[in-house]
Amino acid sequence: MPEKFATVEEYIASFAPETREILERVRDAIRSQAPGAEEKIRYDMPAVVLGGRYAIHYAAWKKHLGIYPVATAPEELEREIAPFRSGKDSVNFPHSTPVPIDLVERIAAFLVRHHAGAQQR
Repeated sequence: MPEKFATVEEYIASFAPETREILERVRDAIRSQAPGAEEKIRYDMPAVVLGGRYAIHYAAWKKHLGIYPVATAPEELEREIAPFRSGKDSVNFPHSTPVPIDLVERIAAFLVRHHAGAQQR
């Protein structure tokens, strides 16, 4: 049975140093776009809560790091995301290449705006 984590820090600490570093960088990128957002563990992975709703999840897997759910973005951003799209709402960055942290920041900024707009409806 997979290990259960109480905090994001516990989750990140459970990985090898190289993966921990990547997870910390992804976490920092997301938090830079969602300052003050609450962080929790959901589905055994880190999640960011925006406006009382779970908005961004991320996780390290055997072959990739994933961000979920990622709605369809505006055309220009979607073109950048496209090589990493895995299914309708998943973005996977393979461990074989460096994670584009600047793209993670833009994805997080888009998701923050997307969720803010959804709350106004």
